[in-house]
Amino acid sequence: MSKDAVDTAQAAVTRTEAAQAPADAGDAGYSKDLKARHVNMIAIGGAIGTGLFLGAGGRLHNAGPPLALAYLVCGIFAFFVVRALGELVLYRPSSGSFVSYAREFLGEKGAYVAGWMYFLNWSTTGIADITAIALYTHYWSMFTSIPQWTLALIALAVVLAVNLISVKIFGEMEFWFAIIKVATLVGFMLIGIFLLATQHKVDGRTPGLSVVSDHGGVLPHGLMPVVLVMQGVIFAYAALELVGVAAGETAEPEKVVPRAVNSIMWRVGLFYVGSVVLLALLLPGSVYSSDESPFVTVLSKIGVSGAGDVMNLVVLTAAMSSLNSGLYSTGRILRSMAVAGSAPKFTARMNRSHVPYGGILLTCAVCVLGVGLNYLMPGQAFEIVLNVASLGIISTWVIIMLCHLFFVRRARAGLLDRPAFRLRFSPATEIATIAFLLVCLGMMGNDPAVGRKTLLLIPVIAALLVAGWFGVRRRVSQAADKELSQLTK
Repeated sequence: MSKDAVDTAQAAVTRTEAAQAPADAGDAGYSKDLKARHVNMIAIGGAIGTGLFLGAGGRLHNAGPPLALAYLVCGIFAFFVVRALGELVLYRPSSGSFVSYAREFLGEKGAYVAGWMYFLNWSTTGIADITAIALYTHYWSMFTSIPQWTLALIALAVVLAVNLISVKIFGEMEFWFAIIKVATLVGFMLIGIFLLATQHKVDGRTPGLSVVSDHGGVLPHGLMPVVLVMQGVIFAYAALELVGVAAGETAEPEKVVPRAVNSIMWRVGLFYVGSVVLLALLLPGSVYSSDESPFVTVLSKIGVSGAGDVMNLVVLTAAMSSLNSGLYSTGRILRSMAVAGSAPKFTARMNRSHVPYGGILLTCAVCVLGVGLNYLMPGQAFEIVLNVASLGIISTWVIIMLCHLFFVRRARAGLLDRPAFRLRFSPATEIATIAFLLVCLGMMGNDPAVGRKTLLLIPVIAALLVAGWFGVRRRVSQAADKELSQLTK
């Protein structure tokens, strides 16, 4: 409902009665089949992806050992975002997640922008994912004869089928995808610790602090490359907000969400920072490259056969997991928007398994365009869409923090109660996070080849959003009036 509608409803009914009414009509009809283990693994899956398995190699080459610090700093701000979202979830669980909260605290325009920017993020990320899946599958010789666009289409069809069956199947798929990623990281870290403890030579070098000191020290390329690499590192944490969406389909969000959110911080410290520190102590940064997973680089240097095959399977799993999550989350977000009038009506439809198939199919349709992109420009498809997706995730996280700012302001005015699970030091935490995210966005301008062109898309996207709003505002107003009349009966 709109901000004005909320205020009117609060004046028309008692606070207790208002609390008993559904806060978002888009939440009706969902099953509650996601268990605690599903939500916990969705949190892990959101925190661990190709940004670590594949992207860390090129970043280590450019920034050196301080990359671990960059992951830590970005991880802290990512934790602030998911902690703020976690508090909003405990205040009012919703499958519409931050779009529903934007509707309550920022008004219908805020919800409209939040929803469509998130759709932009995941629909373009979906194109990147199916492109990556096709590229990773080509690693094995038995698939090289199959065109890239065909493999992309097959991957999309498989994940679409999984999403349409039931939310429980989605949860199971994400659970096992996350298990594979965690098992791989734990296995590598145990090998790395063994190599350090036994001083076993890696590529003719004795691992340890000497690897750092003998190759340019802690800052081999100076401080600026470390700062610049953060604009890429922050996107490695994209998808953490899935915890908020998944909370709408779990029976006990008040128990599940705090546990999942709190665990994100130590997982970031252990898996991201810990593994990058190990990589830096095992080999100098100059040995790593963006063309190969850093884990494969290390394992191949110590003669582990089949390391490339194993890691390729893992990054393939990570890409499948991302595509799976994108279809899941946009289906729920679009349904919340459709009920409010700001998305096409068909995206509100659900099947017998309580899956919002309309929104999932819309996202899938955009991904089909990505199949065409793979056919026309197989070598450039991945880089093009990945940069567009970055605009969507930055705007989503900024909106989450803005929602939390307004939420806290209302709590201090006595209009609502904050749960015990909170983001601390408001408003300083939100303001610092928003500033950091905007700086990361601005740093994209340092990349003249792709980053600057991506920033030039901002006014184009803004113009499209404005035009779209004028197209839906009448329907949004009618939906808000209808919901208000139901509240005040």
